[in-house]
Amino acid sequence: MSNAIATQAPGKYLEAFDNFNRRAATQIGWLKALRQEGFARFAETGFPTTHDEDWRFTNVSAIAQTEFQPASPASIKAGDLDQFGTAGFACQLVFVNGRYSKALSRVPSPPGGITISSLAAQLTTDAAAVQAHLGQYLNINRDAFAALNTAFMEDGIYVHVPSSVVMELPIYVLYVSTPGATPMMSHPRNLIVAEDNSHVTVIEDYVAIGEGVSFSNTATELVAGGSAVVSHYMIVREADAAYNVSTLRIQQARSSNVSTHSLLMSAALVRNNVHPVLAGEGAECLINGLFMANGTQHTDNYMLVEHAAAHCDSRQFYNGILNGQAHGVFHGRIIVHKDAQKTDAKQTNRNLLLSDSAQIDTKPQLEIYADDVKCTHGATIGQVDETALFYLRSRGLSEAAAKHLLLLAFANECLNRMNSEQLRKHLERLVNEWLPEAAQFSSQQPALPESGLSGRKMEEVG
Repeated sequence: MSNAIATQAPGKYLEAFDNFNRRAATQIGWLKALRQEGFARFAETGFPTTHDEDWRFTNVSAIAQTEFQPASPASIKAGDLDQFGTAGFACQLVFVNGRYSKALSRVPSPPGGITISSLAAQLTTDAAAVQAHLGQYLNINRDAFAALNTAFMEDGIYVHVPSSVVMELPIYVLYVSTPGATPMMSHPRNLIVAEDNSHVTVIEDYVAIGEGVSFSNTATELVAGGSAVVSHYMIVREADAAYNVSTLRIQQARSSNVSTHSLLMSAALVRNNVHPVLAGEGAECLINGLFMANGTQHTDNYMLVEHAAAHCDSRQFYNGILNGQAHGVFHGRIIVHKDAQKTDAKQTNRNLLLSDSAQIDTKPQLEIYADDVKCTHGATIGQVDETALFYLRSRGLSEAAAKHLLLLAFANECLNRMNSEQLRKHLERLVNEWLPEAAQFSSQQPALPESGLSGRKMEEVG
């Protein structure tokens, strides 16, 4: 993608932004200024190109060149959601083309003054509570997609958990796109605030009904107070012609514990940004993910972990399974700031290539400005272990069943880190539905028995 295309692209959005500004339901002064600041930044920078180091392996020209229109309201029936297997979750919020659907949602009365609502509704009832956090953490100067989201933000989830309150039920948020003949875009904006000593679990699940080109550009700001325990899940299983860009910005206070889990399964292009800042002493963060791509799909995972305080721990574990001509990216960056002494950070990326045409670019990276830390990073790239495959077949399994079992075991390395049994079983079902197609890959060269992977292997320790 050329820089010319990148700088010209924002002009396509000017009319859409002007129309959006005129019709926006919420015309609060500070919010309008925030949107205008977001669009000004986006117009200044344009879409990123492969000349930008953070986007070196991902070309977004298909997004930049497409004439996306803001998604129109759509009506779907409750039965249309059965295919997504979320009926077992008691607390579920449904957004259709970026707009909250009360008729499709079920939100039981939460305990202890917890607020669970759409962002648009919260801005109408208590804008001051939103203003204290919205836009305070996401860096629109760093990321054009975050700036674009800020310009068009209107609705999404709003969750506030008061101090020392536990939300027992997971909050399941289903984002449904209904693409059609005209390429459509939506920009969900989510705000999750967990005060001191609170507990909450939130799931974002992106799905599609119908065929067509769509662009979902999401931003979530998650604020974890002192000793708060927060679990966040991101699931992407949209249509084959979908583009999904998501940014999760996490702000952690003293002794907070945040775990974020991703399951990325389908879409033409997926960019998954996770950016926690461990700003309070003793904070802990787990970044755990599984990405699976087929055909010509492209999945890019960008992890930026900032250790800004002492005695903080972070762990990153990402596994990738790539088939066909799929292209995967893992760019994991850990920054240990000067005052972050006694940091303990670990980063691991493991990848299986199921065909000769699949490709993975993996870039573990450490930037350390403190002198008393323990940091390691590493990556592996390989193929299915033929010795293990032979063993399973000698026990009576068919080749397809044996391959499926080995791939499932590889996927379970990530799934087993999820502490909710209900969610883990839900995601295991989704993985199982994806794997049979992936199991039909061509025979590979024999693997190294002791490693479980064959082919290239890279590891760095710092």
